[in-house]
Amino acid sequence: MKAGKLRQAPLMTPLFRKILGMNWVLILTMYGLLIFGVFAIESGARHLDQANGMSGGEFFAGRQKLWIALGSVVYFGAALVDYRWVRWLGVPMYVVGLALTVKAMGSGDSAHRLSLGPISFQPAQSAIAAGIIAIATLAQDLPKVHRFFGEPFFRVLLIGVLTGIPFLLVVKLGDMGSALVWVPVAVVIMLVSGIPWRYLIFLGAMSVGMVPIGYYVVLPTASERGTKRIETYLESVDTGVVEHTDDTHGAFWASTAVGKAGWKGMGGFGATEESQSIHAKKLIPWTTAHNDYIFAVIAEEQGFRGALLLVTAFALLLIQCLFIAFYSRDLAGRIIVGGVVGLFFAHMFESIGMCVLLTPITGIPLPLVSYSGTFAVICMFLLGLVQSVWVHRSKYIEVEA
Repeated sequence: MKAGKLRQAPLMTPLFRKILGMNWVLILTMYGLLIFGVFAIESGARHLDQANGMSGGEFFAGRQKLWIALGSVVYFGAALVDYRWVRWLGVPMYVVGLALTVKAMGSGDSAHRLSLGPISFQPAQSAIAAGIIAIATLAQDLPKVHRFFGEPFFRVLLIGVLTGIPFLLVVKLGDMGSALVWVPVAVVIMLVSGIPWRYLIFLGAMSVGMVPIGYYVVLPTASERGTKRIETYLESVDTGVVEHTDDTHGAFWASTAVGKAGWKGMGGFGATEESQSIHAKKLIPWTTAHNDYIFAVIAEEQGFRGALLLVTAFALLLIQCLFIAFYSRDLAGRIIVGGVVGLFFAHMFESIGMCVLLTPITGIPLPLVSYSGTFAVICMFLLGLVQSVWVHRSKYIEVEA
């Protein structure tokens, strides 16, 4: 018998190996936040009008479950496909996102949403996801064309242009909360891109110098409501007191709800007026309690321990993302993960900060927890890309047939 080379059949298929190799701490943390959010949404929206024979809380919680189901398909699809292929969609998605943002200017919707059949969405949120992927693609591949494109100066210019254009468009829309998200996204991307500190310090000094121009010249023409909110916030910081007026209604009752909840809260989700719940009395802005003011509802009903658990879960999520970025196999992976960290941190800081008087009031959702429709799917898609960076952190050894 002719001697031949014996080869052992692979024990696992590449797909199964990818599934087993996922970062399951990231997955469990993400779904823990999503499930926690469903209960919070049901409680936060319970004062809304009934829809389809259900209470507002049941209706919006049910809708959020559908978004989570769709987001799960998107998440695992993005996680199992190598991100080096997904990132080629970045530039086309970015161009489409800018076009839709421009279209939203004439939509006439107060929240700057567009409708696609039964689905309504804010193009500003999808543009951020597309921008992160586009920056990752160009920063990775342009230096292959010419080494000049890999120089720190050009990389700063690239990040500045790709984040500055949508920033100015969203400012033009008057949505300062969504516009400000681009700032930490750009900063984190610069950090993970290896931009020298001398560049970062110079840009930071320029940014500080341009604050008065932005506040006194740009902001009043772009968003009169935003200017008024900042002035109200600065006045409350200066006096140390938040007075109960029409302008400070949301900030006053949200911060009061957080401050009076104590360690255990007011009786859990669905707390009643008998337990002196501020949300039960409709004092927290009840029409947006299930998205913009969700943290105030959680902190009041679950107390300090519930709020601490929520913040800890977010911290664990971001730490896992940073851990994955450290093991990324290339610059594109680091930029994708860094951009996602910047996006999540900005939303968390603004959404939680406004409920504890740390920042002015901004209508911005808390990722994975607030009722946010398509934004929940976008967040899960981005986390799926982060997971893909982890799964594909090293090249698999192919076995010849």
